[in-house]
Amino acid sequence: MNKKRIDFSEAVEKFFSEYLLKERRYSYNTLRSYKDMVAKLLVFFKQEKSIAADKISIEHIDRENMASFLKWLEKNNSISTCNQRLGAIKSFAKYMMYVDPMHLAQWKGLSTLKPKRGPKGSVGYLTVEAMAFLLEQIDGTTPGGLRDLVMISLMYHTGARVQEMSDLTVDCIRWSKPHIIQITGKGSKKRIVPVANDIIALIKQYLEYHLPDYKNNPDHPLFFNVWHDKLTTSGIAYILKKYADVAKKIRPDLYPDKISPHILRHSKAMHMLEGGAQLYYIRDLLGHVSVTTTEIYARADSKQKREALENAYEMVGVVEPEVKSWKKSRKLLDIINEILK
Repeated sequence: MNKKRIDFSEAVEKFFSEYLLKERRYSYNTLRSYKDMVAKLLVFFKQEKSIAADKISIEHIDRENMASFLKWLEKNNSISTCNQRLGAIKSFAKYMMYVDPMHLAQWKGLSTLKPKRGPKGSVGYLTVEAMAFLLEQIDGTTPGGLRDLVMISLMYHTGARVQEMSDLTVDCIRWSKPHIIQITGKGSKKRIVPVANDIIALIKQYLEYHLPDYKNNPDHPLFFNVWHDKLTTSGIAYILKKYADVAKKIRPDLYPDKISPHILRHSKAMHMLEGGAQLYYIRDLLGHVSVTTTEIYARADSKQKREALENAYEMVGVVEPEVKSWKKSRKLLDIINEILK
């Protein structure tokens, strides 16, 4: 007896609401990436297969179509982005193996898709001189400049990812000595990073101006816009680029063509390495599970990490862009938007 297969929209809805959110407990940033994959997939079927969103069936999600989809993505996306989309597809296939076991061969077929290999480039980072000159371009005497100076200084000092910076709240900081900041990284894993006294003083100066009652607002975003909403990752990237563009015009010899928030993370790690810090200190600072150049190493205690950070530390030293939103003309994306609220 033939059993009617699950509807594609229903499968995707449950994939987000039951598997990604409840079972896997993925971060909002990861969910947003998965949503982007679904949106691109709908466009692909419309443009390349002449199949409207409401006509896509679960049978269409086979190895041949998904291989074509990934090849189509390569036209306008990096290899890294395409591989991220492939990861989302494989995650969906893994989920469907249990939801739709009668068609296991179809879902196993998707798991055989191989990621693309791109050229391995060297790690991009700024020299200490370049980092110092970048911060010199920020006018910390203005309200907006003060916020930007604190944010970029802290992002470099802690080696935090841009999403981690966006998610920081007032209560992430311990104001008493020894000063630390609690950062929530990938997979909601928390790590403690010691913070230099100069940075804490700068943060206090910023908050006393922009959020005088900050000690009574522990859940308030640490970095926010004029409406007191937290700065988005795209907003932070925009702010950094604004000052980087100014610095590049004056000293083009110091900067690469592209500067993103992640380059500050690389820069901090390289400066620590150059300052004599051992790899496991850098691992703990960045929140990595392991260091590729080593396999076995000991955990550093807080005092050792603080000393390494302080030795490597150099006091090198808005209107946000419109956030791209997906069109809500398709019911499936409306459903995903509701799930992500």
